[in-house]
Amino acid sequence: MRLLFMGTPDFSVPTLQCLIESKHQVIAVVTQPDKPKGRGNKVLSTPVKELALKYNIPVYQPLRVKEQSFINLIKDMNLDAIIVIAFGQILPKQLLDIPKYGAINIHASLLPKYRGAGPIQWAVINGEKKSGLTTMMMDVGLDTGDMLLKQEIELEKQETGETLHNKLSIMGGPLVLETLDKIEDNSIIRVPQDNEAATYAPMLSKELGKIDWKKDAAEIERLIRGLNPWPTAYTYIDDKIMKIWKAEEVFENGDYKPGQVYNVEKNGFFVKCGINALYINELQLQGKKKMDSASFLRGVKLEKGTLLV
Repeated sequence: MRLLFMGTPDFSVPTLQCLIESKHQVIAVVTQPDKPKGRGNKVLSTPVKELALKYNIPVYQPLRVKEQSFINLIKDMNLDAIIVIAFGQILPKQLLDIPKYGAINIHASLLPKYRGAGPIQWAVINGEKKSGLTTMMMDVGLDTGDMLLKQEIELEKQETGETLHNKLSIMGGPLVLETLDKIEDNSIIRVPQDNEAATYAPMLSKELGKIDWKKDAAEIERLIRGLNPWPTAYTYIDDKIMKIWKAEEVFENGDYKPGQVYNVEKNGFFVKCGINALYINELQLQGKKKMDSASFLRGVKLEKGTLLV
């Protein structure tokens, strides 16, 4: 098939690599415009663009894919399908209707659960037992098109947003190749989504990471894992931000305030939550590097009774 690939971040790269190495022909790649990053504001190419250029594949970076000039450009490519994974813009109907077989999206959840921008992290935060990928025919809605194929994965006990992201990322290529094979031999079965069962996974924000110590320890621990590595869960100690990178739930029914450090050991410390408590294993104090709690406690005298807010 003659394919147009649309994607932007690291998550999209293994799928593009898989398509490049397949029997199909990637005619061109569409990715988001380059943006300045880091302290020096150096303009960097998107990960998808870097891979495409490595293979001398034409790259387009429109500010808005709904612009008529861009749509006309795509019309001239004689495409069989558009493959979309973590692109970052809503595609208009005029663009979706161009390819012979339509536009296929690889979505990082088991639809109709977790439509939206943050399906990977919300699966961890909400304590899901499994996640996965869904290939779907795109329509003008937000992740509302007919489902094609699914692949499930069980979440491990210590699963983080990062580890689940990496696992799902490498699953995308083989799943979309299987989807294309079934479309070609006319064996694909389109399954409409049950809108009543749909849930929404909103975009992540830094504010989401602010720990509310009145919540259950289990809920906070999932938040810590889900927001690792970005935007991270955090609290305040003596007016300084303290990022919490790793913690484990422990039973505690004592008469302590939520957020209160009630015990300090050599290798870590305990913080009371609304129900039970967290033993903090790894953290990062504002202006410092990430470190285990033992290293932190060697440099900071943390008193029992200290309140994290």
